Amino acid sequence: MENYIARILIVDDDARNVRVLEAMLHADGHATLTAGNGLQALQIATRETPDMILLDVMMPDMNGFEVVEKLKGHAATRNIPIVMITALDDRESRLYALQAGADEFISKPVDRTELSARVKSILALYQYHRQKESDTDKQ
Repeated sequence: MENYIARILIVDDDARNVRVLEAMLHADGHATLTAGNGLQALQIATRETPDMILLDVMMPDMNGFEVVEKLKGHAATRNIPIVMITALDDRESRLYALQAGADEFISKPVDRTELSARVKSILALYQYHRQKESDTDKQ
């Protein structure tokens, strides 16, 4: 896991937010993919199968909750960890995100240390599950 370079899809309609998140993730050695809306996110996630998705909630046309539900409903993307990133900080929004299938919820403005710790933790768990699946397939 130490030398593992994750590919993380950042989904946000605000280009400034995308740049900030990219800088944070690149500083930790991760590669990034970006999408400016929910439809692009679905297309990229299906085609590229990133290791994780950082997803804004409030976007035009298709909000983050809808994107999560679609990703979790598709066989090729259902196991990708999703972290919702949003200015919404109320209990109902957090519960809705988790019920929709999000793995984690981070409030804006994003704290670099918190993001780094959560990404590392979620990726470690994701890699563990992928390794277990691989070991099971070999038996």
